[in-house]
Amino acid sequence: MSPHRVAIVKYEEPLTSVRRAVDLSGGLDDLRAGRRVFIKPNIVFWTKAVPFPKWGVITTTRVVEDMVIILKERGIDDITIGEGIVTRSPKDRETPAHAFNSLGYDALRDRCGVKVVNVMDRPFRKVDLGDGVELGFNVDILDSDFVIDLPVLKCHSQTVVSLGIKNLKGTIDIPSRKKCHNADPEKDLNFMAARLADRMPPIFTLIDGIYSNERGPGFDGKLRRTDLLVASADVLSADLAGARLLGHDPATVPHLAHAAANRNRPADLSDVEAVGERIADVASPHAHDHAYAQAEDGSWLPAPMVKDGIRGISYPKYDLSMCTYCSFLNGLALAAIRFAWKGEPWDKVEVLTGKSMRPTPGMNKTILLGKCMVAANKDHPDIRETIPVKGCPPKPEDMIKAFHRAGVMVDPALFEAMDQMPGFYMERYKGRPEFDEGFFKAIAARE
Repeated sequence: MSPHRVAIVKYEEPLTSVRRAVDLSGGLDDLRAGRRVFIKPNIVFWTKAVPFPKWGVITTTRVVEDMVIILKERGIDDITIGEGIVTRSPKDRETPAHAFNSLGYDALRDRCGVKVVNVMDRPFRKVDLGDGVELGFNVDILDSDFVIDLPVLKCHSQTVVSLGIKNLKGTIDIPSRKKCHNADPEKDLNFMAARLADRMPPIFTLIDGIYSNERGPGFDGKLRRTDLLVASADVLSADLAGARLLGHDPATVPHLAHAAANRNRPADLSDVEAVGERIADVASPHAHDHAYAQAEDGSWLPAPMVKDGIRGISYPKYDLSMCTYCSFLNGLALAAIRFAWKGEPWDKVEVLTGKSMRPTPGMNKTILLGKCMVAANKDHPDIRETIPVKGCPPKPEDMIKAFHRAGVMVDPALFEAMDQMPGFYMERYKGRPEFDEGFFKAIAARE
């Protein structure tokens, strides 16, 4: 069997489809009974406020439970399901607990004897990944004998795709996550993400493509029913195939190109043996990012806002240095600006984010959004009026004050109801039978 075998299987029914992906890939052939196994699903975000649009955003519970059943059949009893969910407050323990319970993980714990951990409640250990990269990883995954990596088949607005390697970012501590989004043009997010799997125990990757996500990784992407599973004992090979299934040449996906080079492998699938479905037969184009455009006055905004005629405010496109904690506020801020537009140009306002952006000469008011941007530009000579919004991430009430000071009268109610935002996106899929909530309920919980 090729060491770089990837199985591509159409999802047709519970357990049988996952079992076929496992068997075709040979991904568990070396896993012996009695080993300690860590299962890493992808729960990129959660809210208790509304039924969350999980499709293409979060690993289906169906796939998680099927893997638990298959492991138990192979004599594996020491199973941990772990994830580090992004929350606005690092002290928030209720939201992850709500997610685990809602997704049926607690039922799996009670019926199947697995352990369920919020990695933010557990210790971290510094790991040297080479070339000056040191990140803090959850000890449970590091000390396991084997890892089951269960990412979603999704695109990502910063890293093009977010698959098996990128999914491991959910096992590092908050300082390390922010460190990945640094301002170094060479050791950037892609450079860092490429190394996340390098010091892990053996990994079996099963990419959950029952649903896929265009312009992900969040709920504001375009979610699709795709019905594909991608499995491999080699995480890079799984990701290369996954990128191709999403319509992207893996050699042009920076973190995958880095990872391939680090392993002295090609990034073009030439050393990968694909079995099951032919990639060319089941691949479909998925755009990865949101289009921005320059307005007549020289300002930069998302293309739909330029089309709407919004003028007098520039909100340059996010870059790799914007970390996850600010990115969730980014969409909210843009939506608030769009609703605040009344047809009259604003007074040359610029909003800067991340760590790398620099002000544009000639703007009258410059909002520096977040602690990092404030530190980078607070004394910049090209700024006429600085409006700093400190915080990591900034508080919504401070963002409201900053926009009002700049003359952009955003509606505070939008910020107060930010936890309701996923519900607005969920309306797109209401009444469509292919978007089935049943995929996110454990069968064990219903018996």
